[in-house]
Parts: sequence; C-alpha cells; structure tokens
Amino acid sequence: MNITDIFGSGEDLSPTQMAARAFIMFFIALLLIRIAGMRVFGIKTAFDNILVIMLGAILSRGVVGASPFFSTIAAAAAMILIHKILAWLAMKSSWVGKIVKGYRHSLYHNGVIREENLRRTAISKDDLMEGVRLEINKNSLDEVEQIFIEKTGEISVVKKTSSQTIKDNK
Repeated sequence: MNITDIFGSGEDLSPTQMAARAFIMFFIALLLIRIAGMRVFGIKTAFDNILVIMLGAILSRGVVGASPFFSTIAAAAAMILIHKILAWLAMKSSWVGKIVKGYRHSLYHNGVIREENLRRTAISKDDLMEGVRLEINKNSLDEVEQIFIEKTGEISVVKKTSSQTIKDNK
C-alpha cells in the first residue's frame, strides 16, 4: 500500500481517502491558525475575516482533491505570512493600520447624533439605541457621552462620568 492508496490523487477520491485528507488537513489548519495568532479569531475585523474565509476556501480544495494537496498547504501558509506581515506593518504605522484594519466612526458625541456618520456606516437610529441597550442597559442617551462603531463593526458606548451626569441634570 502506497501513499496514493491512502490519500488518493485528483478529484476521484473515495470516502476513506477524503477522510484521511480531512484528518491531516485538520492538524495542518490548527498549526497554521496557531502560527497566525489569536487575533484572527478574537478581533474580527474585515482584515481578520478575510484570512479565515480564504483559509477555509484554500484548505478545503486540498481535502476534496480540487487542487494538489501540498499546493493548498503552500497557498494557506502564504496567506498566513501576508496576514502576519500586514498586521506587523499596521502595528508600526497608523496609516497602514487604517488602510488594512479600518477605523472607528463617532456616531454620537456631547448630545448630538452624527447623522452623516450613521449614513456612512449604514447604522440606523434603532441600531444605535440597540447598542446603548446592550452596552449599558439603558434605553436613553441621558447617561451617554459618546458612541462609536468600531472597526470590528461593534457599537461601543462611553458613559458620562458621574460629575457630567450631575451637571447635566442641574
């Protein structure tokens, strides 16, 4: 029995051969994700999501035999390398970071809803208030100083300090 009997060749794979490929590819994917680092699955910016989607697409081709097994591993490793390099450059340069990762937008500040930024980010006032309810468990902007849509797409809320709230109520 040789390696081709176990892993097959091309797209005509038996269920056992595809299972053997999937078994090996699982551990290769795990290794590649460990090399990529935890930010890939932790932060969830478009930059990170692209890597996750591309890794899945590339590695699956090796499992089903649509592309040569070792070529898919090489392509996936290249994607990890590109991600690492761009992440490092973004860490060193804020303008690279803005291009690669995006940036936050202010949606509310000092009692003013920033309508232009709501339109730019396709966030409705209902979405804004949902963010407030989820972040600070309030259904009002009375205790809110600022609201942002972060580069991850999440809405974050900065509460007023207690002295600001007291001053506003006088």
